[in-house]
Formats: sequence, structure tokens, C-alpha cells
Amino acid sequence: MPPLNYLAAGVIVISLIIYAVLGGADFGGGVWDALARGPRASAQRRTVAEAMGPVWEANHVWLIIVIVLLFVCFAPAFAALFTALNVPLSIALVGIMLRGSAFVFRAHGRQATGEVSIWGIVFSAASIITPVLLGSCFGAIVSGNIHVDPKTGAVNDYLAWLAPYPLLLGLLALAICAFLAAIYLTLETKGDLQEDFRKRAIGAWLVSVVLATLALPFSASAAPRIWAGLTSGFGLALVPAAVIIGAVAVIAVWQRRYQVARIAGIAQVALIIGGWALAQSPYLLYPDITIDNSASANAIILAMLIALAVGAIVLLPSMWLLYSLFKGHNPTASR
Repeated sequence: MPPLNYLAAGVIVISLIIYAVLGGADFGGGVWDALARGPRASAQRRTVAEAMGPVWEANHVWLIIVIVLLFVCFAPAFAALFTALNVPLSIALVGIMLRGSAFVFRAHGRQATGEVSIWGIVFSAASIITPVLLGSCFGAIVSGNIHVDPKTGAVNDYLAWLAPYPLLLGLLALAICAFLAAIYLTLETKGDLQEDFRKRAIGAWLVSVVLATLALPFSASAAPRIWAGLTSGFGLALVPAAVIIGAVAVIAVWQRRYQVARIAGIAQVALIIGGWALAQSPYLLYPDITIDNSASANAIILAMLIALAVGAIVLLPSMWLLYSLFKGHNPTASR
């Protein structure tokens, strides 16, 4: 059995994957809401609202799990990350709150304001800005430019997220969110609307390929730890696997096999995040903070994992029930 601190780190990675494929698709839905065009623009926006339904805020539970586990089980890593990345993470948090509020206000105020309103603009803008900021934070973490003083815990760089490599990863995160959302939306639609989102899925995939092609070799100089991990051991298999599964996803979209595309899209995201975790292990913040030197006492981690397991008994069936009953049936979307 792995040590408790590695179990906790594994739960963090799994929660990040789930958040990326669920919450990330919600952000992508906001992208397509902003880019709705043509004679079916109103229908496209309604489809986004109906697909998100009442579940969009529920997806943030996975992000909360990540934050709580990091705070309780790896306090020094939490302190360093939320100090160095305080600005982008604070803006992203505001974006998440504004996005949810705007989604509701626009739905209830549509009769008064029409399809295009200030709330629609806020919803779309927050949906675009937030994943870019979260992706750039990820880029700052993997770059190795954030150093922590072992005595004081002070960090050396508060602007690492504004470097070219993190910003490139932020744009890549946005493109992946848009790709996932478009795939999911093809399963929510028929006819011309389905074709609209099919074309958007292919377009988002092409953009993500261009950005990934730029980011991967850039990693050699901008994120040497990740580059070393991806070019040795399991990384040598994970990168080609992610490329192949991404190709399967877009081919399935092209052939209108949308269920296959959804499975492949989810698998690709899981490989990307899982590959990063393996490549960066055992570091939480390279090169100063590891899973071992930042872990809380075993008793604390064990209590946290037990609490999480007990909570999962309620959470997982509740999430399943929420999706099965209400997915795609948002009564406010038709207002």
C-alpha cells in the first residue's frame, strides 16, 4: 500500500482530472456562448444553457476537494502556491463566482433584456478568462521558476504566471475546454445544431494541436523537469498515447461517432494531467517542495482521507442522481 501522503496526492490528481473534464467543459460552454453566430445563435446559446442545466456549480466540488486536501495534507505547498499565485487565483475565483451569478441572472432576466445582455457578456468573459488563468498557474507551477525559502517559506516570484510558457499553457487549457464542451454539446443536439458544434469541436481541436505543438518543445527550456519526465520512462509512452487518443477523438467527431469522441476526449485529458503528475513526481512545487517534505502528520492525512471516503458515500450517489435527473433539463433556459 502506498504511503498516506502519496494516497492523498493521488486523490488530488484524480480530483483535478474530474474537474477538468466536467468543470472544464462548463468553461468551454461559455466560450461557445460567446462565439455563438449565425441564424442559429440563439438556439446555440439555449443549448449551452440546457446542457449545463443546474449542474454547473456542482462541478466545482472537485476543485474544492483539491484545495482542501492541499491545505490539510500539504500545508507548505498550499502556502507557497497561494502566495506566489495569489493574483491569478484570486481573479479566477472572482471569475468563477461572477460566471455562476451571471448564468442565473441572465436566465431569469432574459424576457426583460433579450438574448444579449450584460449578464451574458459577464458569463462569457468569465468563462474565457478563468481557464486561461488556471492554465497559466499550472504553467508557473511546472516551470520551476517559483522558489521557496526553506527557513521563512517566502517565495521569490509573484509574476511567474505571466511568463510566455504559462500563458501559452493557459491558452491551451482554454482550447481543450472548448473542445470538450463542443463534443459534449454534439450529444445534446440534433440536426443543424449538432453540425454547428461538430464544426466547432474540429476547430477547437486544431487550435489545441497548434498550441500543444508549440508548448511541447518549449517545455525543454521553460519546464525542464516536465520535459525530462516526458522524455523518459512512462513519459515516452504517455505522450504518444495522448496524441493517438486525441486523433481518435477528432476522427470520431469527423465521422459523427460522438459517444466515442466523448470517451476519447476524456481519456486524453486524463492522460495529460496524469502524465504531468508522473513527470513532476515527487515534487508538488519544483524544485523545493515535495510530497514528502511538505506532508502533514500521518494521523492528519488519515483522518482527512477517512472524512473524504465517508463524504464520498453521500457525494457520489448525489452527483449521479443530479446528472441523471436534471442534465439538459434546466427550466430557466427556456425563459
